[in-house]
Amino acid sequence: MAGSVLSRRDLDFLLFEWLGAEALTARERFAEHDRETFDAVLGLAEELAVRHFAPHNRRNDVEEPRFDGERVVLHPEVGAALEAFVASGLMSAAMDHDLGGQQLPTLVANACTAWFQAANVGTAAYPFLTVANANLLAVYGTSEQRERLVRPLAAGRFFGTMCLSEPQAGSSLADVRTTAVPQPDGGYRLFGTKMWISGGDHELSENIVHLVLARTPGAPAGVKGLSLFAVPKYRVGPDGSLGERNDVVLAGLNHKMGYRGTVNTVLNFGEGRFRPGEAPGAVGELVGELHRGLACMFHMMNEARTGVGLGAAALGYTGYLHALDYARSRPQGRLLTGRDPSAPQVPIIEHPDVRRQLLAQKTYVEGALALSLYCSRLIDDQRTAPEPAERAAAGRLLEVLTPVAKSWPAQWCLAANDLAIQVHGGYGYTRDHPVEQFYRDNRLNAIHEGTHGIQALDLLGRKVVLDGGAGLAALLGAFAATTARAERVGGEAARFAAALDAAAGRIRHTTGALWSAGDPDVALPNASVYLEAVGHVVLAWIWLEQYLALGAADTPFHHGKRQAARYFFRVELPRTGPQFDLLDALDRTAADTPSEWF
Repeated sequence: MAGSVLSRRDLDFLLFEWLGAEALTARERFAEHDRETFDAVLGLAEELAVRHFAPHNRRNDVEEPRFDGERVVLHPEVGAALEAFVASGLMSAAMDHDLGGQQLPTLVANACTAWFQAANVGTAAYPFLTVANANLLAVYGTSEQRERLVRPLAAGRFFGTMCLSEPQAGSSLADVRTTAVPQPDGGYRLFGTKMWISGGDHELSENIVHLVLARTPGAPAGVKGLSLFAVPKYRVGPDGSLGERNDVVLAGLNHKMGYRGTVNTVLNFGEGRFRPGEAPGAVGELVGELHRGLACMFHMMNEARTGVGLGAAALGYTGYLHALDYARSRPQGRLLTGRDPSAPQVPIIEHPDVRRQLLAQKTYVEGALALSLYCSRLIDDQRTAPEPAERAAAGRLLEVLTPVAKSWPAQWCLAANDLAIQVHGGYGYTRDHPVEQFYRDNRLNAIHEGTHGIQALDLLGRKVVLDGGAGLAALLGAFAATTARAERVGGEAARFAAALDAAAGRIRHTTGALWSAGDPDVALPNASVYLEAVGHVVLAWIWLEQYLALGAADTPFHHGKRQAARYFFRVELPRTGPQFDLLDALDRTAADTPSEWF
């Protein structure tokens, strides 16, 4: 089964032949690790994912979580898989030693995460959210909160959520209405409703720590009035013991087309069903500074955004591997040059159009996984690089890449899943094969943690113009460093470099043209087209990086990588030309269409 979940060979190439994971062990934080420990933890992740997560992926989809009136019911395999995950220590793999963590590089920890997302994204969502929740509290929480909340989160005794959206607000956090009323003891009582809360209620852990955006009475309007609060399902005493039930109530379950194994909830805070301290209101404690809640929450949101991109890549990747296996084993038809109807049928991988579909999938999923792990390496560099300038440069590049790393895999690995269904033909559209589930699961990744449109506004409206265009300069500088290396190699690498340099020039010109008037109404109507075009150029850069890392190696794996790079430069990168033309024209066809014309 492992061969249809993810490719260990590709992970080894990305981690050790390209991204230099072993070199990280020279840094103090990772000094106790070496290649042997990295290999061991990757092997452990693969074993757990294949043995405990993949077998119930189908059941996770068919038998959705249900509410029996008292509690959320999930089938037992979910709990058993998570118990095995927690027992392995992977929950705290990248966390500090003083929290019980192993201080693995984020690069290696995220490579492990990809195994679980590919094997069973519904079950993997619970630890995914918990780790991000704990990481936020470790940065912004008090020392007392680290002991009472982060330590049990890291140990897997508590699970965590993020509570942003509300029924009337959706992604517009400026319209959040949940209120946090100060109490004489210095705490807060929260009142309001939160929507689309993944992992919001279950019996998988001793407790659930909700991180909730709310506004205090008299707070400024909009996002500047939001504060962040930790609201546990069961109150946690000073000594870490569990106390009374908090006033957080499950109002209902949402039923999505994918990610069906992840319980998705509507939560009421302060409904009064439970009365902690003999009073209504969910008891919460402030995290970070008052009215700085969104800034704190961005720590979890940005981690979740790169994690969503990684999950999209993983789902696309497993779909590709299933399609590849099917294409090799499914006989159908004969080659165009062999029309004898009495001749044996050939495996469908022998048909050129099927190979085209497989090669497109390969370029999308391997490119997306590479981008996700590259961003993971940037996180390590931002936190642990020896020189402050190196840390700052990594952080700047990571910031501008984040909307691409979230949205490009969500769009193009979904396209890979679509092609995986097509390779299966009619069988792919049935539930007899898992590729239709991978498609439904992956469809969510274009929506949660910020839609394509939101990521596009972030990229064009903020990231590339921030600090006088420092983000754009960082991105174009990264491209230029790679193309300079490729030019020294010469040959095909130099030809790819020329194409990437030309595309980078278009990004520079188009960004300037869009912002020449300094007017967001002029610059932003086609921001999603900008995100898609820039994203494709970013992936061309990632493929050139991989191409250079291949060196002169002469194996089928390395030849396959080279062919995928050729496909991306010859077939995919040229897509961006018409997109940049549209952007340069400042076209407003959609923006100028009155609502009544629809």
